[in-house]
Amino acid sequence: MSEPQVQDQPVWHTRIDALKVNVYQNRIALGQAAGLEAANQIKSLLAEKAAIRIIFAAAPSQNEMLETLAQDEAIDWSRITVFHMDEYIGLSEDAPQRFGSFLNDRLFDQVKPGTVHLINSMNKAEDECKRYSALLEEAPIDIVCLGIGENGHIAFNDPPVADFADTELIKRVELDDVCRQQQVNDGCFESLDDVPTHALTLTIPALMSGTHLFCSVPGVTKHQAVKRTLNGAISTECPSTILREHPDCTMYLDRDSYGR
Repeated sequence: MSEPQVQDQPVWHTRIDALKVNVYQNRIALGQAAGLEAANQIKSLLAEKAAIRIIFAAAPSQNEMLETLAQDEAIDWSRITVFHMDEYIGLSEDAPQRFGSFLNDRLFDQVKPGTVHLINSMNKAEDECKRYSALLEEAPIDIVCLGIGENGHIAFNDPPVADFADTELIKRVELDDVCRQQQVNDGCFESLDDVPTHALTLTIPALMSGTHLFCSVPGVTKHQAVKRTLNGAISTECPSTILREHPDCTMYLDRDSYGR
């Protein structure tokens, strides 16, 4: 069975509060490192447990990490239950921008997890939140693979709706304009008017409940968000600052996102 190998070591690493920070030469090295370390954690957990549960982000920033994970044939995906973080409200079921479709295309259809739980935003929001919350509550979350947004969001917890003490696991939110514009910047939509205004998202406590977090953040467009995440006050004004309080979170950056 083949296992991917990282070509480059970090050019810089540090720790900010509890958060481990590794900086790589470019986004390919970043994605390979994040994917390999996540893969190693998956295999370590599967050596100890009969099954594990993983939450994935769906964004272009995750492409290289997901590709590296998909190439590792030593992972027994049949023993893994997977979730995703968020889903637009208002897109047709066959819309290519749906996050469930993104993860199916880039990972799930290739590796065939034992169980795939996708958010169905075609359902009534209240009913879907109850359904997905029940699935999340069935057992602890072992791993979360995430990124951060240009406004510092994690999942769709934008600053206006982020709540570090949220009592829900998933909720309906209105997306702020910075978040929606990022979807245009990423090439997912042609214009701001095409981007949905609302979504269902896992909350910050739901994401922080994961035992091991792997956070991939490449690209110059994320530089200001990274700077605020690492140096600003821990606050919902930049929701990703909360990652500095997680006991086992590693952030993978490249020279562009960290700053040269």
